[in-house]
Amino acid sequence: MIKALALDIDGTITDKNRRGCISAIDTIYRVEESGIPVIITTGNILCFTNALSIFLATSGGVVAENGGVIEYNGSRNVLGNFEVCLDAYNHLKSEIPVEKVQNSHLRISEIAITRKFPVQTIKEILEDFDVRVYDSKFAIHITDPSVSKGSSVIKVAEKINVKASEILAIGDSENDIEFLQAVGVKVAVSNADQELKDIADYVTNQPHGNGVKEAVEKYIFD
Repeated sequence: MIKALALDIDGTITDKNRRGCISAIDTIYRVEESGIPVIITTGNILCFTNALSIFLATSGGVVAENGGVIEYNGSRNVLGNFEVCLDAYNHLKSEIPVEKVQNSHLRISEIAITRKFPVQTIKEILEDFDVRVYDSKFAIHITDPSVSKGSSVIKVAEKINVKASEILAIGDSENDIEFLQAVGVKVAVSNADQELKDIADYVTNQPHGNGVKEAVEKYIFD
């Protein structure tokens, strides 16, 4: 039985232009109204994630910065080591002219840069640093490898007395792999990266928000 819904934001409940999908918003409202909490799980900064949670009236807490920071009921835990990520970024910048994404001064556990250079190039330059590099298709993230969306969504779920096996998770990109692997039901929307589709229990026929609606209809409201 599904007792919580965990959702990625960019590319999952938004389209490729980061516009919120009405179908996903309506679905989130329905899920919350049925008594099932929604956990927002994203690579975005915490303040943005909290604002979205407020506007969508989600009650399951939030996972931000790819698991580097979590918050539930006003209690915040920073799990990612920002200094490790900063050291890697400074080295990277000394090698190639990378740029941080907008509002980077608000990040507290990881660093996100624009997709100006191929992610493989970034990974090769940072191969001697103890960091993980993700491409979310909206930014390239330099993160603490000791945390992930997956490990952090489980920590948040514990606060609402939900087991990993009782979570339905939906995502679209590379940084959602551990996220899906950590839960009971794994869904990739149709626009997802192939490696995510390969581990999913179900791949939707529809992309983005319509895919979220499709998955929720299948696993929660069927």
